[in-house]
Amino acid sequence: MTAPSAAPRAAPSAAPNTANTAAHIGVFDSGIGGLSVLRAVQQQLPGVRLTYIADSQHTPWGERGTAWVAARCQQLAGWLIDQGASLVLVACNTGTTQAITTLRARWPATPFVGVEPGIKPAVAASRNQRVAVLASAGTLRSARLQLLVHAHAGRAKVLQLPCPGLAEAIEAGGADTGALQQQLDSVAAVLRAADVDTVVLGCTHYPLVADALRQRLGQAVVLVDTADAVARRVASLLGKAPGAAAARPGGLRLFSTADPAALQAAARRWLGSAAAAQALVLHGP
Repeated sequence: MTAPSAAPRAAPSAAPNTANTAAHIGVFDSGIGGLSVLRAVQQQLPGVRLTYIADSQHTPWGERGTAWVAARCQQLAGWLIDQGASLVLVACNTGTTQAITTLRARWPATPFVGVEPGIKPAVAASRNQRVAVLASAGTLRSARLQLLVHAHAGRAKVLQLPCPGLAEAIEAGGADTGALQQQLDSVAAVLRAADVDTVVLGCTHYPLVADALRQRLGQAVVLVDTADAVARRVASLLGKAPGAAAARPGGLRLFSTADPAALQAAARRWLGSAAAAQALVLHGP
């Protein structure tokens, strides 16, 4: 079971597009995790034009400093805007919490949509008021995340659980490697010991292994993923009703700063896409 989420904020100055054929959405993440959000966008806006960057050369971002993350996000966003993106989706919790304010200030005419851990819907869904947030260290230490907890936790106990190595394991092996299975076993053991009944997937990599995590926790535990709410926000900014198809398919372009073959395989697995991936060379900030 997946709980709904409040939609993320976007730049108020942005003007919506009038047709999906004119809409070009640029999406970036530290790696393949943002494919979970891109998948939701494709479902909400079939046929929209999409360009995706996986910064797999530098994954994970969660262990990096705020200044580095902000600078890297500006590089990736700038490249997408130069490619003609009319809206940029920051499909990374660490990137959103540490850089989206800077991005909106630098490009005030471009709408930016980010992803944030769904604290509010998780607390609302919890029966025993024990909630866990799974996220990177960078997301958990951010002021933005702490503001969300302070604003919405109320009387609920919120376990903030860093998951070092989990995103990398997903990046490296899909859902089949022994290392990933061990990581999931360890995370599930902590969650069971804490008696949480609602778990926020606070990294876009984690929904890719939601089924495996749910198998370990049981169907009674609610997993909160904000991807659908993010996609609805994108549709709203583009002036489109969810599910509205474009007059002409816009297509999907994939770029990786590391191994394009790995991104191409991930897109085939998680999206059912046959799109080819290309290498993208951007010097680090």
